[in-house]
Amino acid sequence: MKNLVARLWRALAGQLQWRILWLRHAKFMVGVTAVVRNDHGQVLLLKHRLWPEGRQWGCPTGYANKGETFQATIARELREETGLTVEVGPLVNLVSGYNLRVEVAYECKAEGGTLHLDPLEILEARWFTPYDLPDGLQESHRLLILGQHA
Repeated sequence: MKNLVARLWRALAGQLQWRILWLRHAKFMVGVTAVVRNDHGQVLLLKHRLWPEGRQWGCPTGYANKGETFQATIARELREETGLTVEVGPLVNLVSGYNLRVEVAYECKAEGGTLHLDPLEILEARWFTPYDLPDGLQESHRLLILGQHA
């Protein structure tokens, strides 16, 4: 029976196989976070308007659009929310297990641009030293900044 199933699967051809797999498996949103550092070792934190009161400080984040690489997502989100450009570095964290969401985080280096905030999403942006972080910072982001992530 297993050989028959394997032969049938191989006979379906790529496009039909992909559609069956797509229908069968979970679809995930991907949240992408950037730990943006400048030449002085400071990290960029944003006070997010839409995050829960008392926990509004965090790294720049956003959701990947369909067909967008995660590196392109973080570059786009930073441009949209702050006007800054970055060099996206290595992947520093990947966490799954959320309800239909995966979180990825990259180290980034600030490259340029002029700081101007998207007032619909961001209340404030500031550079902090890693050991003088603000109250109200998301704990998962604090761990990313300090290199103590999962």
